Amino acid sequence: MNQSATSTIAGTGATVGSARPDDELVHLTETQMPMALRVSRRLRNTVDAIGRFGSWFAMPLILITAFDLAIRKTGTAQIWLVQNVSPYFGSTLLQELEWHSHTVLFVLVLGFGYIWNTHVRVDLVRENLAFRKKAWIEFIGLTIFLIPFCTVVTYFAFLYVGDSWSANRTPDCAFWECGEVSASLVGLTHRWIIKAVMAFGFVLTIVAGIAVWLEMYMVLFGPQNWRYPLSTLEWPEEAGATIEGKQRLDLDEVPDQLELRAQERGLGGGQNQS
Repeated sequence: MNQSATSTIAGTGATVGSARPDDELVHLTETQMPMALRVSRRLRNTVDAIGRFGSWFAMPLILITAFDLAIRKTGTAQIWLVQNVSPYFGSTLLQELEWHSHTVLFVLVLGFGYIWNTHVRVDLVRENLAFRKKAWIEFIGLTIFLIPFCTVVTYFAFLYVGDSWSANRTPDCAFWECGEVSASLVGLTHRWIIKAVMAFGFVLTIVAGIAVWLEMYMVLFGPQNWRYPLSTLEWPEEAGATIEGKQRLDLDEVPDQLELRAQERGLGGGQNQS
């Protein structure tokens, strides 16, 4: 005789395998989440932390670009800096540093953008579908396209890194020495490092995809009355409440900050007079 396996999540009263869409909604805390969701949250937090770190490379990108443009117009000042301070003040080296900063910024936030649902979605069909149909599209897209494609790209990316690391290498070279250099005679060396960062960025994208895949798996095959944070979808009862992971503000309900400050100043002035 077949018996449906059931298990109860502690503290929720929810039973796996017995929940129906019309059951009372149960908002799970992190300790109440099943293993799949806890793993998803940890993967998501890892991608989020590395993505936030990578976003800071916008600063060197901006500063190096501005500095390069400024000293390039001076002519003699740039020549003096190259000859007396460092060859890194050369225009070619600065431009390659710009490209490398842009590469780090781009590849480290690929997965970050996905878990926060900030990538552009050009679709006229999905947005008008029901919640579960959206979840199926996300689940199938991750299973067939995103994760397999990024896995293949990552494999060849690491081969690319290996070829770059072994180029121009002699037996007396240390691990961090030699390797591919810039095609320019005055360009940067150690190109295998930036290529390794590119490969690592695709690994992060795979991790982000797995995190969202686990969420979609629980949405489709888990109890329908459980509620927990989602990365790329909104629960039906919360549709339109957030945008790019941030709470959407209703300007008609948000207090006017200027009026609040004026009231505070008025109260402060009244207390001083008394």
